[in-house]
Amino acid sequence: MINAAGRRRGFRVCSRCVHQTLASQPKRWQSSHAATAAKASQPVDHASSTHHDDAVLRNLFDAPAGRSFPDLGLKKNHGLFKNRYLTSPDGFLLFAQKNLERATRIVQRVLKASTVREYQSIVRDLDRLSDLLCRVLDLSDFVRMSHPDSRFQDAATGAWSMVYQYMNELNTMTGLSDQLSQALSRPEVTDAWSEEEKTVADLLKLDFMKSAVNLPKRSRDRFVELSSRISETGSAFVGGMAPERREVTLPSHRFYGLYPSLAASLKSRSQITIPTMSSEAAAAMQSVHDEETRKELYLAQRKASKKTIGRLESLLKLRSELAALAGFQSHGHMALKDRMMAKSPSSVMQFLLALRENNSSIIERELLELTDKKREKLAAPDSTLQAWDRDFYMEKIRGEMRSRARQDDHLSAYFSVGTVMQGLSRLFDRLYGIRFIPRETLSGETWHSDVKRLDVVSDKGEQLAVLYCDLFYRPQKFPNPAHFTVRCSREILTSELEEASEDIGAAGLPSFDTPEQAANDGMEVSSADGTLKQLPTIALVCDFPKNDNAKEPALLSFYSVETLFHEMGHAIHSILARTSFQNVSGTRCATDFAELPSTLMEHFAADPSVLNLFARHWKTDKPLPYHVIAERIRLAKRFEGIDTEHQILLAMIDQAYHGPQVAAPDFNSTTVYHDIHARYSHGPREPRETCWQGFFGHLHSYGSTYYSYLFDRVLAERVWRVVFGAGEHGGAVNRENGERLKENLLKWGGGRDPWRCLAETLQDDRLAAGDEHSMALVGSWGIKDVSRKNG
Repeated sequence: MINAAGRRRGFRVCSRCVHQTLASQPKRWQSSHAATAAKASQPVDHASSTHHDDAVLRNLFDAPAGRSFPDLGLKKNHGLFKNRYLTSPDGFLLFAQKNLERATRIVQRVLKASTVREYQSIVRDLDRLSDLLCRVLDLSDFVRMSHPDSRFQDAATGAWSMVYQYMNELNTMTGLSDQLSQALSRPEVTDAWSEEEKTVADLLKLDFMKSAVNLPKRSRDRFVELSSRISETGSAFVGGMAPERREVTLPSHRFYGLYPSLAASLKSRSQITIPTMSSEAAAAMQSVHDEETRKELYLAQRKASKKTIGRLESLLKLRSELAALAGFQSHGHMALKDRMMAKSPSSVMQFLLALRENNSSIIERELLELTDKKREKLAAPDSTLQAWDRDFYMEKIRGEMRSRARQDDHLSAYFSVGTVMQGLSRLFDRLYGIRFIPRETLSGETWHSDVKRLDVVSDKGEQLAVLYCDLFYRPQKFPNPAHFTVRCSREILTSELEEASEDIGAAGLPSFDTPEQAANDGMEVSSADGTLKQLPTIALVCDFPKNDNAKEPALLSFYSVETLFHEMGHAIHSILARTSFQNVSGTRCATDFAELPSTLMEHFAADPSVLNLFARHWKTDKPLPYHVIAERIRLAKRFEGIDTEHQILLAMIDQAYHGPQVAAPDFNSTTVYHDIHARYSHGPREPRETCWQGFFGHLHSYGSTYYSYLFDRVLAERVWRVVFGAGEHGGAVNRENGERLKENLLKWGGGRDPWRCLAETLQDDRLAAGDEHSMALVGSWGIKDVSRKNG
């Protein structure tokens, strides 16, 4: 109920991690002469701002590490993120207890509300209650996954558990829901609320409904039990996914074409054994000439064990029962009701069917190319393409493209971490009038010496956010690129300052200098136009390799550049959407809308005018030859239609598995899987003996929202083309275009109907209704970016 959905948006593991595997990255380090080279290597007319020299930003990430002096405990510890409670692991307990004490007072106040004025304050009270819980949950989530010290991890886990348990207790209370309903029923109350306030009220009401808080106690207890079993079963499904056949062993002569070094490592006597679910098996599917061998591998790879399928179907049945208990037709209806643009399963299908129609001609052309390639290779004009042929012949065609290009590709030499960060700052300065300013951190403020603090500052000098960048790989670090909102934007009221003033000098509490500081635990605040707000505090985590050579900066592959741009898309959403309510701050918006800003940023990463801001060889200072990037994009998008159809089919399966039919006694996930393939696939027929759905782990984490990945790809391409002119004539660095996106979409977070944001951004009134026709319209646009300058 209280921010259960919103809290999960405290951090976001991006769709890039979900749908792609990180490309291998060269191991590089950083340059001792970067400080002197940085300024010389900048393009003369590309200073970030006439008021700011950004060479120091590049040097911050490109200069050699290890020069900082050890902290011998002589300096005052200011706490993680400047949170005064968190100067040591022991502080987590006090931090959690203090926030729960404040939360309890709010709960009591809401339950006692009886006057119009008290009911008018109820949304702000509940939002602050949510914020108090999130202060602990979001920060603890981050620390227990990212802090290198196990003592901090354990303390954060303890604080998280304490607050999470309290939140679950609130979820069983009917009083808060009853009081919110009472407030919503009174026009004299709702008429006094702002648009943002009304949005938050509606979101909170939906949260209450989805948690079944108004059911009789016996049903609520069953709801809690089902929720727990869903979590356990889902984890067991993902953690225990296994094929029926764990390895394939065949005579070595049948593996002709397999990369020689790989074949040698797998060969024993006259046979080769390949683990079914392995990168070696994937390589064999791309390279082995013998079709029967590929078929045997394909069938083994796509047949999950009976135990795996059993766990999946148990998970789906439990979700179906939970949805019925909460009064919904299916889990899909329940999941799409809240914080989703689609609103209903039928709308999702309208989008997917329209997208399939748009993609039909593309995939048919690609499948014909693969069929022709097979017929050419086998000299058999009647050959038909089989499911186990696709990877092999796609790789054949891509290999020919690589041979024709013959590029001496040292692309990473143009992308030191420092130059890319410098380029992002320059891009944001041009688009939104904001830039990154490095700030020296205080003792105890960061969790590792690699972490750099950047203040996000407007062209008027106003601080907008704090960004902590933890960009380099280290053992036992959180393994995937992610954006963490450690603290959301939110207005701090005068009454909170009065309450905070009581904590100044109180025994057993941290030392605070001002009520403003105490009200935000010592973390950063801003005051503009007389309004005091919590500053968005963001941690950006990546796993880029450091360089073993101390004379060179850390360099990134182009894929990693796209990843960093993608993560910054999330960050810029959190930075610019500085709302008054934390429930709708930044990326706390519709789930199928949240990846739009980040996916859009990937278009900028490949635009010539953007790359011209920063992409220069770290040693020679020569600008990046754009044709190398263009060739890379052509290769990556060569069979985009096939990839799109694959994602459409997965999204359709996800919808079917969370629909009403799951409740039927004879529900069979394999039958449904093959039915969807037979009805909607353009490609070769999937063999009936397969049951690949057992390896679709995102059924657990997405649960009827997997379509969001495709939805945001389509929206991002549309915004890129309509708002930024696909980068033509400098459209990607045009301030007017940036302001159009910021004012109509980015600054609202989740505080405004996303369909309205889109309609005004794209100047397309057909989107405003946000109904099935709107979803179908989006699907009809398609993903194919015909305007991208890739030849």
